[in-house]
Amino acid sequence: MDLVSAARSRYDTGKRRGIHRAPEEFNVEARLDYKSLAPESFKALLSLSGHVHRSGLEKKLLVLIDMRASQINGCAYCIDMHSKDARAAGETEQRLYALSAWRDTPFFTDREQLALEWTEAVTRIADHHVSDDLYARAREHFTEQELVALNLAVATINAWNRMAIAFRSVPGAYQPPGK
Repeated sequence: MDLVSAARSRYDTGKRRGIHRAPEEFNVEARLDYKSLAPESFKALLSLSGHVHRSGLEKKLLVLIDMRASQINGCAYCIDMHSKDARAAGETEQRLYALSAWRDTPFFTDREQLALEWTEAVTRIADHHVSDDLYARAREHFTEQELVALNLAVATINAWNRMAIAFRSVPGAYQPPGK
């Protein structure tokens, strides 16, 4: 089944259950190519991403942050991209499948759990601010510099999510570098 047929099948199932999207929202084509329309802005965001990846935080931790924020935001393009990046970085299928329920699994280290909790708090900043308790617990596992890098990682993936969602970047074609 191709992507369009699979999507239409999900739409039909949702329609029968009364939980469907309006047909005009059901579009598998990108709205526009923001990369070519605003190349300097795109380069700036890429540069920030590069800075985050050179910050000293572990590659696997950064991909977990990218995946979790993308799950929360519902960014299909970014979930596709970062699940492939995670596998390329040696992440296990078990941890990727359990990521959305990380609190209820034994698969993540204390440091990873704090990073995921921080990711959720910053991604949902409009709902509640980062608590003093979370900050204190994060400081037990991250240096001040690492905490700044962690926050920049969350801010950066949220920016990418918003670009990809608003302009409907189409998932599926991305391959990690070297593939």
